[in-house]
Amino acid sequence: MAETIHIRPANNSDGAAVRELVSSVLAEFKLPNNRPGTDDDLFDIEAWYDAHGTHLWVLIEDSTIIGTTALLRIDEHTCELRKMYLLPSARGRGFGSRLVDFCINEARRLGFHHIQLETAEPLSDAMRLYESRGFQRTSGPRDDIGSGVCYVLEL
Repeated sequence: MAETIHIRPANNSDGAAVRELVSSVLAEFKLPNNRPGTDDDLFDIEAWYDAHGTHLWVLIEDSTIIGTTALLRIDEHTCELRKMYLLPSARGRGFGSRLVDFCINEARRLGFHHIQLETAEPLSDAMRLYESRGFQRTSGPRDDIGSGVCYVLEL
């Protein structure tokens, strides 16, 4: 039987699996986890993203969540690409590119002019991916959270 891989909107029943994925990737790269307010969106995914007019999506392989990504509205012209995580078994298979391209297309469809994102130095593969899609390093609007590296893409 062929494997099925697709992206779909996350829902509250995905919450535990998504929180585990995020936590495991942060631990793998020795990045801070459970900072107050950082992952509040993962405890009531549907209400949180509905309230912000944006979405969290999951990447599914067969019936397993292997990745996540999200867009968060900053203002009428700008959104943030966030919650971009892949399980180690999903890396190097083109899924990161698929998720970034998906978000770029969604941001355009939603009428945004800019996508910003924040990442950390240990995530060098992700940084190369963002740069390959045209994201430019910049000083970030929220450097106070200590992410380290900020990017912006003009759409």
